[in-house]
Amino acid sequence: MGRLLARWRASLQLRVVVLTTMLGLTVVVGVGSFLLDGIADGLVAERQEVALADAARGAQTAQQQFDAATTTSVAEVEQLAGDVVSSLEGAGPDRVRGVVLLRAADAPDTTASGQVVVRDVASEGLDAADVPMALRRAVVSSDVQQLQIVDLPDASGAPSLVVGSTVTLPRAGEYELYFVYSLASEEQTVSLVRTTFVGGGIALVLLVGAVAWVVARTVVEPVREAAGTAERLTGGHLDERMRVRGTDDLARLARAFNEMAAGMQQHIGQLEELSRVQRRFVSDVSHELRTPLTTIRMAGEVLHDAREGFDPASARSAELLLTQLERFDTLLSDLLEISRFDAGAAALEPDPQDVRVVVHRVVEFTSTLADRRGSQVVVAEPAGPCTAEVDARRIERVLRNLVGNAVEHGEARPIEVTVAADEHAVAVGVRDHGVGLEPQQLPRVFDRFWRADPARARTTGGSGLGLAIALEDTRLHGGWLEVWGRPGEGCHFVLTVPRVAGRSLRSSPLPVVPLGWREPVAALPAGPGREAGRDLAGDPS
Repeated sequence: MGRLLARWRASLQLRVVVLTTMLGLTVVVGVGSFLLDGIADGLVAERQEVALADAARGAQTAQQQFDAATTTSVAEVEQLAGDVVSSLEGAGPDRVRGVVLLRAADAPDTTASGQVVVRDVASEGLDAADVPMALRRAVVSSDVQQLQIVDLPDASGAPSLVVGSTVTLPRAGEYELYFVYSLASEEQTVSLVRTTFVGGGIALVLLVGAVAWVVARTVVEPVREAAGTAERLTGGHLDERMRVRGTDDLARLARAFNEMAAGMQQHIGQLEELSRVQRRFVSDVSHELRTPLTTIRMAGEVLHDAREGFDPASARSAELLLTQLERFDTLLSDLLEISRFDAGAAALEPDPQDVRVVVHRVVEFTSTLADRRGSQVVVAEPAGPCTAEVDARRIERVLRNLVGNAVEHGEARPIEVTVAADEHAVAVGVRDHGVGLEPQQLPRVFDRFWRADPARARTTGGSGLGLAIALEDTRLHGGWLEVWGRPGEGCHFVLTVPRVAGRSLRSSPLPVVPLGWREPVAALPAGPGREAGRDLAGDPS
């Protein structure tokens, strides 16, 4: 069922064909039922007219025979009634099936009136009970013929049409005369028409479905071609174009699409060239600044070492000069690294490493900064080794950025570093309890030069590119870099890398949302198969 539903949603042609066929079936059923009812009603109405006329002639003939009779005894009257009924029944051109002669229901008492009573006479297979009492009362109370369709099936199973009137028998008085007509012929005609309608309707619906399939294919095929071409364009094949056939609207669509693709290719080429020039410019500037920066830094170190002989203002200037030169050097290094990522020149050198060892090196490196900021870095790790094929230099740089940011924004509160592993991946989480982040700030955490609070001073000398470089290093490993944050509750960064280089991740052994919280999470696509973000909305439990 799920596959059929997916097929239904994915195929425009299937939906068009099915909906058109269903609409065609609805129209055929509606129109066929209307026409069939009209034909049946017309046949019955025509049969009623013929039956009324035939019954009128039969009743007139019977009355003439009764009037001409000179019978005197009861036996002779009964014999006359039987002969008249026999002469009127039959299956001739008037399609009379049977005749029933019944004594009137309201006939007077024979003793008082002097009339004789003649037994009821009916054709073979009929009797007085076959005539409905409602029809008998209508015949007795009216001087005109009465007609009624009764459920009196004959051998064919068709109902019958009963027409009644009154006749006067000699010495017996008024009697009821009924003519019974079979509707088998009409029933057969309606059945034939119904069969024809069903067969024709099925053929028509199938034809409508085939026509809809052809038309839908004619219209949808160029759309599918356009979608495929657009997907290939998205994949980087900018020279892909649609085929143009004819001069109709679809051909105009193809030409317009090709013109759009050509324009996109031109503009993308221009943007790529501009981006290449910009990257080249940043790289060249960064390289060119290396030499004068080295010279200035050496001079700054000389001044810094000799600051004790300066006046207080000059000594402070020497200290600030060396600090800013160090920040400048860090910024240049980060710019060079970013330019290598942008140019696609960054290469991964994986090697089996125990991530716990890397974590301890990072903690030791940042211990001086943590002591100065008044924060304590606590490491929680499993007893066994957490080995993964990683580039130790890049993973260490990522963790230094994460721990350094946690110390800077941790408000002198403990920093928790957690190492976890499973059979597929190794994860490291860095949790602080500082200022935290607003939900709308989470997607921008890894933007270059972005700061959550522009007014906040950088006391640790960050370049503003650390998290952006960390993200690129994580992507290079095919891993994930996620962050959770809440204002006043701090942040939790989780780095996840596969144990075997080149394998795709399916899950992380360390949840990014701290226990007891369900808050917005920024999950950035640092590797294949990762969505560009998710939100876990809810209140803290």
